[in-house]
Amino acid sequence: MEPEPAPVNGRKRPPRPQPSPVEVADELRARIRSGALRPGRRMPTQAQLADEFGVERGAVRQALRILQSERLLTNVSKGSPATVAPDLGRDRPGPGAAPRPTTAALAHRVGHAFAAREVRVDALCLTAVSLTLAIGEPLRLVHEGRLKPAKVDVRVLLPARDIALAFPVPVAGLDGDRDAVHERWLAMRNAQGQVLRHNLLSLRATHGVDVSVSFRALPFTPPVKLYLLNDAEALFAYYTVGRREQEIDRRPTEVYDAEGIHAPLFAFASEAGQVGEAGEAGERDAAFVRQSRLWFDALWGTISTELRLTP
Repeated sequence: MEPEPAPVNGRKRPPRPQPSPVEVADELRARIRSGALRPGRRMPTQAQLADEFGVERGAVRQALRILQSERLLTNVSKGSPATVAPDLGRDRPGPGAAPRPTTAALAHRVGHAFAAREVRVDALCLTAVSLTLAIGEPLRLVHEGRLKPAKVDVRVLLPARDIALAFPVPVAGLDGDRDAVHERWLAMRNAQGQVLRHNLLSLRATHGVDVSVSFRALPFTPPVKLYLLNDAEALFAYYTVGRREQEIDRRPTEVYDAEGIHAPLFAFASEAGQVGEAGEAGERDAAFVRQSRLWFDALWGTISTELRLTP
């Protein structure tokens, strides 16, 4: 971590907000993917990571467990340093593979989709957090010149701002007229959508890619998340709601919510050859992709409305 800058004109600057466990995991994941943290090597100790990121050790452990669930780390325990998985790259998720957490599976499949000349990504989700994270790696490869799409078309369906969400909601119900849980969800929805749009549109200015990014609002809370890639793959996961404790307005608050980034993602391919199986399994997967496309397009063209990514 860089040292805090000295006060200007004698005025003390407000402290920087601590990164969340997800943000710590994002940075460590990037180091693993770049090779800065090599397969089979030990990670820095949890104390060293806590000091570097300016967080408590509990936040570091949560970040390490996220990476362990993605099979990027092994030997995550309270006492000893974790180890970068020695077999990185051997167990690439794809159509027909066993379901894996969204953060582990989606980035690889989106990267595969960006290898095409014309890229099409459609997503239905709660906040677009997983998609924003997943699209970071292929965008980096485009900026490095290793991927060269000519056209990128991304459409995202998200819940409308003013509906009564099924989740996340406070377990105890509203305390007065203000719904702090809804406000936090809305802020995340807007922020993630803005980051996703900005990062994609940057390809137009830097690489001349024909980019289109569109958002529309749904009048309901989606119980599932769906990603359609180049009309060739459908990635599907359930939002499993649970009772969780979150910090809202600096107070611990119990909410009913679902952690989408950890939801097991099921992959279906439109061609039997992509799944490694012929016959009924391949036909079933192709039918699922087609029906998912029809379902998404129907929602996009009928009951969804214009979405504003503003407060």
